[in-house]
Amino acid sequence: MPVVSTYRLQMRSDGMTFDDALALLPYLDELGVSHLYLSPVLTAASGSTHGYDVTDPTAVSAELGGPEGFSRLSAAARARGLGLVVDIVPNHVGVEHPEQNPWWWDLLTYGRSSRYASYFDIDWDLDPDGRIVLPVLGSDSDVDDLTVDGDVLRLGDRTWPIRPGTGTGTAAEVYARQAYRLTGWQSGSCGYRRFFSITSLAAVRQEDPYVFDASHAEIGRWFREGLVDGLRVDHIDGLTDPAGYVTRLRELAGPDAWIVAEKILAADEPLDPVLPIAGTTGYDVLREIGGLFVDPEGADALTELARETRCDARELKIRTVTETLASELARLCRVILRAAGSDDPALPTAVTQLLSRVGMYRTDYPVLSAVLPEAINETLGAAPELASALQLVVTALEQPEPASRLQQLCGAMTAKAIEDTMFYRDARLVSLNEVGGTPERFGMSTAEFHQRTAARARDWPATMVTLSTHDTKRGEDVRARITVLSQCAERWAERVRRWNAVCVPPDEGTGLFLWQNIIGVWPAAGEVDDAVRARLHAYAEKAIREAELHTNWEQPNREFEDAVRDWIDALIDGPVAGEVTALVQQLDEAARCDAVAQKLLALTVPGIPDVYQGTELFDDSLVDPDNRRPVDFALRRTELNTLSHPKIRVVAAALRSRRERPDTYLSGDYTPVVAEGPAADHIVAFRRGTDVLVVVPRWTLKLDESACADTAVELPAGEWTDRLTGRVWSGVVAVDALFAELPGVLLEQSRA
Repeated sequence: MPVVSTYRLQMRSDGMTFDDALALLPYLDELGVSHLYLSPVLTAASGSTHGYDVTDPTAVSAELGGPEGFSRLSAAARARGLGLVVDIVPNHVGVEHPEQNPWWWDLLTYGRSSRYASYFDIDWDLDPDGRIVLPVLGSDSDVDDLTVDGDVLRLGDRTWPIRPGTGTGTAAEVYARQAYRLTGWQSGSCGYRRFFSITSLAAVRQEDPYVFDASHAEIGRWFREGLVDGLRVDHIDGLTDPAGYVTRLRELAGPDAWIVAEKILAADEPLDPVLPIAGTTGYDVLREIGGLFVDPEGADALTELARETRCDARELKIRTVTETLASELARLCRVILRAAGSDDPALPTAVTQLLSRVGMYRTDYPVLSAVLPEAINETLGAAPELASALQLVVTALEQPEPASRLQQLCGAMTAKAIEDTMFYRDARLVSLNEVGGTPERFGMSTAEFHQRTAARARDWPATMVTLSTHDTKRGEDVRARITVLSQCAERWAERVRRWNAVCVPPDEGTGLFLWQNIIGVWPAAGEVDDAVRARLHAYAEKAIREAELHTNWEQPNREFEDAVRDWIDALIDGPVAGEVTALVQQLDEAARCDAVAQKLLALTVPGIPDVYQGTELFDDSLVDPDNRRPVDFALRRTELNTLSHPKIRVVAAALRSRRERPDTYLSGDYTPVVAEGPAADHIVAFRRGTDVLVVVPRWTLKLDESACADTAVELPAGEWTDRLTGRVWSGVVAVDALFAELPGVLLEQSRA
């Protein structure tokens, strides 16, 4: 069945099993979705709340209900005319607890002779004795505390295997015979390719057809038995050969399966048309829709306010490659030297400088063939002394292994430096600091939006469209409220400066970053309960550790972290709180209008919209794990029955419209519609096909009522019924009339 829309559920054993999802089917069917979209369901680490730490890709998670529960859910969905889409994780497996991962356990037991040795990207040359280096200890000396416990080596509650026949003698003697070497996590050495810098996630060599077949046997069964209709593929850029992988996946799933891949595109980066997929997981569209609601007039004041927090992306990339990813850099350089047949002491610097000038995750897609040469040119222009070392790189890139490792390092560098560090430092307008975001671009004009959207309708009409995911750093409604600050930038700057004088933050840049997130989740009624306080504490700790300016995950600065926590408590409990509430109340109506308007856009522009769990109502989620909190579906059922809440009213209407008019939304043209009048810049309007027309407002905090009354949209011939209100319109209509009930209209024309 064609995928017309999806609803994402975060599967977890403590509240969202297959049977729990099955119980939601009547609600989701009534809401109007066509497909249930599940987070990873293969066996993950025990108690996993996200499923991306898969430990056995050959089996559906027993904690979620096993294959029987999965089949029950699929059958029940089909009985209602709904389908299933499932998230898969080809990139890596979880190895935090080796005993839970049969492949990894066997590898550690038998080393090179393991039947799974080829499944993992092991650096066999890192250790002089060819052992697998595992950076899992607090310090190197912890090996002295190993004990023999039957057929395992034990350190506290952690265990590693003992190869049969090698278990006699002292713990030190037994350990010396094993295929692995345990080392401190701060050693900078890692004997296997990992997911970014996460040592608990070991990369899988999907480029090996045998490994692909073994790790996709269960997924293949889903399609053979008609259990699923599509897949979301996690982070394809971390694979050795992304294009080759999705080609094999397409062959496995069949020509009709809906496959979207997590591919973070730069603002000027096209998705390669050779990829046999429907598109990306929607971060590019998220950036475009969110950008529409950023008021460019606020740029100067916000830039000045955040001047001290602006970051140099290249410097962060260089630091990331040389420090966080030093092990990966060293391995790449060894591979380049081996391939090129000569040495140059400047090689690590040349690689680092080159990659720091690449503005995307990887460059080896055919459509991006000019990116790497241009980066080489820029590097030579800035550092001509690196010419010979860069020539080594270019020579080595003619061979597969150096070429793929360079690309994988580029992606890890970009993710860690930009999205995991810079996006937690830059405090100009933090709603722009989103996965796939481009914070240096302050908003998006309607002209650019229409052009990009029309191109997507032509080239990728079935790509995913999303506003919130399990990875977004703030939920869509939190971003909407923060974005309103761009419409009152000078007022905001004045408030922050005054508040900081009364409630002094430990660091002004940190304070400015956190202030915006606090505004994003602050209850409009002003009652900050213990739950909100605890969530702000947890978010602040994560944010300042990711920023790595005053503290970090590896060596937390408890004094600074306590100071930040005390500052949050002081502003919640002190005299500033009343002013924060007053400002939030001034922003809240506009924020809600913009939130509803951007939701209507996401549900009607070209592409397949996803509703992340719970976001059919206003949602104040921050970054994970905050956005994986349990969802009150009983409340949502009630609201769906009454349709008194503006957001669920829009969601239900748009999803039902899509289900009734699939041709319009899946293959209908996208045609911009121009408003005329003094508020025209506040209006975004377009047609889908010939029978749907959408109009929404933006920058509603600044939207003057009289200007609205004097601004109109000319409707095409005939009568148009608003799916949201039932009102009928024709001819030239003033936008204040269109928006009398809701911030947007979804106009449908009766078919002949």
